[in-house]
Amino acid sequence: MNKLGGTEGEVQHEIVIVGAGICGLATALALHRKGMQCIVLERSESLRYTGGAIGIMANGWRALHQLGVDSILRQTANPIVGTKDIWLDKNKQQDMSFMSSEARCLRRNDLINTLYNALPPDVVKFGHQIVSVKLDPQTNYPVLQLQNGNSITAKVLVGCDGAKSVVADFLQLKPTKLAALCSARGVTNYPNGHPFPHEFVRMRRNNTAVGRIPIDSNLVYWFVAHPWVPTDTNISQDRELIRQNTLQVVKSFPKETVEMIKNTDSDSLSFTRIRYRRPWDLLLGSFRQGTVTVAGDAMHVMGPFIAQGGSAGLEDAVVLVRNLAKKMSIIPTDPRSIGEALDEYVKERRMRVVRMSTQSYLTGKLITESTPLLVKFACIILMILLFRDGSGHTKYDCGTL
Repeated sequence: MNKLGGTEGEVQHEIVIVGAGICGLATALALHRKGMQCIVLERSESLRYTGGAIGIMANGWRALHQLGVDSILRQTANPIVGTKDIWLDKNKQQDMSFMSSEARCLRRNDLINTLYNALPPDVVKFGHQIVSVKLDPQTNYPVLQLQNGNSITAKVLVGCDGAKSVVADFLQLKPTKLAALCSARGVTNYPNGHPFPHEFVRMRRNNTAVGRIPIDSNLVYWFVAHPWVPTDTNISQDRELIRQNTLQVVKSFPKETVEMIKNTDSDSLSFTRIRYRRPWDLLLGSFRQGTVTVAGDAMHVMGPFIAQGGSAGLEDAVVLVRNLAKKMSIIPTDPRSIGEALDEYVKERRMRVVRMSTQSYLTGKLITESTPLLVKFACIILMILLFRDGSGHTKYDCGTL
């Protein structure tokens, strides 16, 4: 027997999810809530918490409620009451209240552990890296080739394997794009309590932006976004180098910001080049072939500019499983019915993720120093026309599971 519950060589499962990140675990939990079995294949040997923390907006909390874990997670993070944008070089400030809409910043390990602990034992299979996907010519079901030489046949395959998704490659989605920006992130612990109000503060100076979001009375999540340069390639694997490089970038920011980054927990530090899928690729991309689809970043990775990456993946999980449950409860193993369910999922999600991606894309262009003035002007016009309500994306309701 192998670790997947079958003989060596090829194993068959009803529903296979690739990736045990936020979206993969949420999709597995949604299936569990509907009484549907699945396995989650994760390439790492343990759960991954890269990124330190994540903002969850009101739409994400609606999805977490459907998954049955919202009340647990509310105990780990205080509400964010509003946002404050500060332009340090222009002496300008803009405030917005969240009083009518829920927003909180969660530690990634709290979110991931809560989703994982709500699943039955042995749903997640660690140390299983997928190298390719193909369709069985006889059954038309997807066959996953593992790095260890084994293969798995799935009746439904959901790729939640991030921006560099093997499943997205199988669907022949256009490659993700690299933005001209990179981001350092971390969580700082203030043992005696931090002095900051519970609001999302964004400070900008020239071409650098610093975001600060309290998680609770002691923990504060922060990020620093700035233009990427080729030498940044060497930073991502060395946490102390991330700290020193980030301190150099923010040296002209207020002292409390410098101290916050200086005192960050090393284990929480990460550094990434921002990736995204272009809105028109989302509009035109084929997100289903046979009984294969994608969700989360594998489908719609976007810049962090509207703080919707995690919440959008939670929405995907609810919508996908709702559509699967309708069809698979009637004829569980009929590829045609499964395909119809996946088509309904894609149809329901496409324009939602196109709108979010467009807003994020335009916002990213506006804050990037190298964007030509004419392009920035066009972005401003589009933002006024399409996104007059800048927080409208948080009012979406993914519906019941």
